[in-house]
Amino acid sequence: MKKYLLQVVIEQDEDGAFIANCPALEGCYTQGDTYEEAMRNIKDVIQMCLEELREEKKKVDLKHPEVIGMKWVEVTL
Repeated sequence: MKKYLLQVVIEQDEDGAFIANCPALEGCYTQGDTYEEAMRNIKDVIQMCLEELREEKKKVDLKHPEVIGMKWVEVTL
């Protein structure tokens, strides 16, 4: 078995749900009522996405796009 290390982005929406996505895998996202649930769910979805890519014999650079950081930006109108 091969291990993969992938970046995951977690956001909280206006209703309080946690949205998780994996930028390196197009269309790889899920949600959960808690942070922990979203993390469990995204691991399952990543596994499904990787299995599908393997079945289709597609090669993907799992390091890109890489999330570099996030900053607050103040804008005045």
